[in-house]
Amino acid sequence: MTTSAIALHAPDPGSDDPGLIVRILAGDRIAARMLYDRHARRVHRLAYRICGDEELACDLVQDVFVRAFAQLATFRGESAFTTWLHRIAVTTALNSMRKVKRIREREEVLEDADAHAAPAREADPDLTARLHAAIDALPDGLRMTVLLHDLEGYTHAEIGTMLGVAEGTSKARLFEARARLRESLQDFRT
Repeated sequence: MTTSAIALHAPDPGSDDPGLIVRILAGDRIAARMLYDRHARRVHRLAYRICGDEELACDLVQDVFVRAFAQLATFRGESAFTTWLHRIAVTTALNSMRKVKRIREREEVLEDADAHAAPAREADPDLTARLHAAIDALPDGLRMTVLLHDLEGYTHAEIGTMLGVAEGTSKARLFEARARLRESLQDFRT
């Protein structure tokens, strides 16, 4: 590797997350864009895993960054910026999912009122579809723990920070969630 190649790959002292935050707080919009570009994909993936809807996940990413930039001055640096940002993402996504759930329940009530609805088709369920349904059926705390640990790869300490619970609580929730999923999918275990 040549000296000029090394110089091209040397990190900009102000381009790490803390450096970008300082620049953003000073009004640097380019730094805000850099921070967004760095983290938007992972926030989108997390939002999509929580809501399961591409369009809603894109909206959630925007909501998360609007809130994050509005609260950026309160970020104390006690945890990694990613952990702080993902906590905002989880909270935003869960709040949004509660709204969506209320709307869907109202829609289901209207659909149930239709006495002439077509009969539901009986189809052999696919394991993936059943797994998604079983995860969706978990209570919020269990579902979020499974998603963050088993799909996103966070540690129990990071999950505890994001969800505002103790590390041991995260472990207990994961244990219970996995037990419930095994029970829900036990007919696939042969």
